[in-house]
Amino acid sequence: MELTITSMTPVDRLYAYNQGSQLEGQTGCIGHLRGDFGAGKEFYTSWFDHRREYKTDEFKAELDEVVNTLREKNGLLCTRDSMTRFCYQNPEAEFEGNYCAEYGFKVQTPQHTYMLRCNPNYGDYNFYLYAYVARFLEHHMEKAKQGIRFITPGYKELFRIPDGDHIRIFTGGGETRDRTCRFIDETHFETSGGYSSALYHICEFAERLEQTHGSVIPLRSSLPVQCFSVLPSSGELILLTRGEKGYSPCYDFSTPDVQQNREFADDRNVKNGVTKAQEAAMLAGSMFGWQTPAADPKNYDEQGQPIRPRQKDRGEAR
Repeated sequence: MELTITSMTPVDRLYAYNQGSQLEGQTGCIGHLRGDFGAGKEFYTSWFDHRREYKTDEFKAELDEVVNTLREKNGLLCTRDSMTRFCYQNPEAEFEGNYCAEYGFKVQTPQHTYMLRCNPNYGDYNFYLYAYVARFLEHHMEKAKQGIRFITPGYKELFRIPDGDHIRIFTGGGETRDRTCRFIDETHFETSGGYSSALYHICEFAERLEQTHGSVIPLRSSLPVQCFSVLPSSGELILLTRGEKGYSPCYDFSTPDVQQNREFADDRNVKNGVTKAQEAAMLAGSMFGWQTPAADPKNYDEQGQPIRPRQKDRGEAR
């Protein structure tokens, strides 16, 4: 059997874990296979149903064939050593899992898509293979590109985040709750984190916040957790933290020389992988609010300068 195997994209990785019931139905998640290699060459597996209505005889026959193909000599699921070798040969597949580094691969057949999450470490389950009806998954992923909207009760859009990104909720009682959000459809999303998951209509979520005197901001994964910058008003060296108002002074490193502070911030940010666009967005978020467009790094160029909206030509239809 010929299989198309590619490294997962960050978006693909969202589907390499258990989903809520709404997402399982929309994406056509049939179930998943969990397995390990024992001492190294054994092969122990357990199957878990998700949406049994899609578990046809044709699918079951194909699943056996897919696994057998992956089990062939030196294949991805042949032994723990062969998995380790395959993963190391595809470093772009590595990502940070729930508690360790994992590798993600997308296996495709004409009718189904399999999201394979690998962990070659001894003593853990070594793989999870999630099976989807390809046409349902592709349709949902295409719709999810529009992102998740957060609005006022009057239906004015506050901000939008990508599927799988995060928010911080400020309760009326002064508490904060960080949640991961998943796209369901244009008007529904699901949150996870804390003790349970919850499904919301975007209007319902906005009304609940208003009733409880709460608020919400995005915790964009496109922003670093922290970065250095220079306070525009004084040239003082400062530390910015995603989701927090204001800044922390850097008394131990700040100097009266503004240029020296700027060079220190640039050096540390480069070493930490922070771009000019991210720093500019972090500074704007800390000053004007994390829900503002200025707090999104996509609105800056490589030098950290705002990207101006394209002006319509005079002859362009309005």
